[in-house]
Amino acid sequence: MSLGDEHEASGGYGGTGQTRTRLPDTGADPYGTPRRRSSRSLVTVVGVVVLLIAAIAFANRGGDDSETGSGSDKASSAATAPSGERPVVSKAAGIPTGYANNEQGAQSAATNYGIALGSADMYNTEKRHAIVSTVYAPDVAAAQLPAFDQVYSRVSFLEKIGLDKDGAAPSGQTFVSRVIPVGTKVTSFSGSTATVALWYTSLFGLSGDGSKNPVTESWYTTTYELKWVDDDWKVTDFTQEDGPVPVGRDQRASTAEDMTKAVEEYGGFTYAR
Repeated sequence: MSLGDEHEASGGYGGTGQTRTRLPDTGADPYGTPRRRSSRSLVTVVGVVVLLIAAIAFANRGGDDSETGSGSDKASSAATAPSGERPVVSKAAGIPTGYANNEQGAQSAATNYGIALGSADMYNTEKRHAIVSTVYAPDVAAAQLPAFDQVYSRVSFLEKIGLDKDGAAPSGQTFVSRVIPVGTKVTSFSGSTATVALWYTSLFGLSGDGSKNPVTESWYTTTYELKWVDDDWKVTDFTQEDGPVPVGRDQRASTAEDMTKAVEEYGGFTYAR
C-alpha cells in the first residue's frame, strides 16, 4: 500500500477497496490563529484503512401508519431513527460482537467495526492485530494483516502525521483519530451477505501546543461488504468516497488546550443502536 500525496495507490481488500485520509496542512499552525472550516487546507494520504471509520447507525424506516391526513403521499424515504432492539452485550478486543442476522445487525456491525478501524488504537501493533482479527473474516484478516502492518509502521507516513516510529505523539500533544457516524444504509442483504454504507465525520490530528497537524474534520461514506461467519457479521471488503459534506459554519477554532481537554474527557461511542 502507498501513502502520501504523490504516491501511487494500490488496491484494497480483494483488489477493490481504497481508503483516503485527508490530513491538515503541515505548513501552518492553526492553533495559534483562529481558522474557518470552509478555508481548511488538507493533505491527502492514501492508505489501507487509515481513518475509516467509525457509531450511531440509523435504520431507514417508513412513516407512522397512524399519521393523519387522507390523500397525502408519504415520502418514499423517511428520516432515519434508532430501532428499539436490545443491543449486543458480548465483546472481543473491546469491540461489540454477536450481532443479529438481519439488516439492523449488519448496520450495527459495520458501524462499530468502522469505529474500531478508525481509532488511534490502529497505530499500536498489538491492538491493531486484535482489531483486524475481530472485525474481518478470518481468511481476509490473515491475508491483510501484513498490509496493515506495512502501512501503520511506515516511518515516512508516521512522520507526516506527526508521530514517532512507534506511533506515539510528541510530548505534550495528544493524537486524535476518531470516527463519528451519522447514518447507515443497507444497499443489499441476504441471510449470508450484506452491503452497508456508513456516512460519518472523522476527527484526525494532534492537539496540543506547537502542533503542526491540528485536529481537523472530514466527511466520508464507506461501504462495507459483510459476510455471516461463525454466527456473526464480518468485513470482507470496503470502498470509500468523500462526503456528503455539509456547509461549514464560521466558528472560531478551539484552543489547543480546549481541544486536548475535550478529547480526554469525552469518550467515544461503541454500540450503534
